[in-house]
Amino acid sequence: MARGPRKSLDDKIREKYEIIEALKTRIKSEQSELDAMLKEKQDKEIAELGGILRDSQLTAEEAKKILQDYVAGNTKQTA
Repeated sequence: MARGPRKSLDDKIREKYEIIEALKTRIKSEQSELDAMLKEKQDKEIAELGGILRDSQLTAEEAKKILQDYVAGNTKQTA
């Protein structure tokens, strides 16, 4: 079966560089999408916490103190 002319080593190297550059572009695009999704998730979580604070009528400082006490208590129990 006849095949076309073999590619030179320089051509193969150039193609690999092109593939790598295309993959870098793809990774950059995927990372941007991931960053946007993580930001959206964080914004939703913050909104939920804000709703809990409003419903409970706690200030941010009061909630912070409660959480710090809770974490400190759990740390002592697991140690």
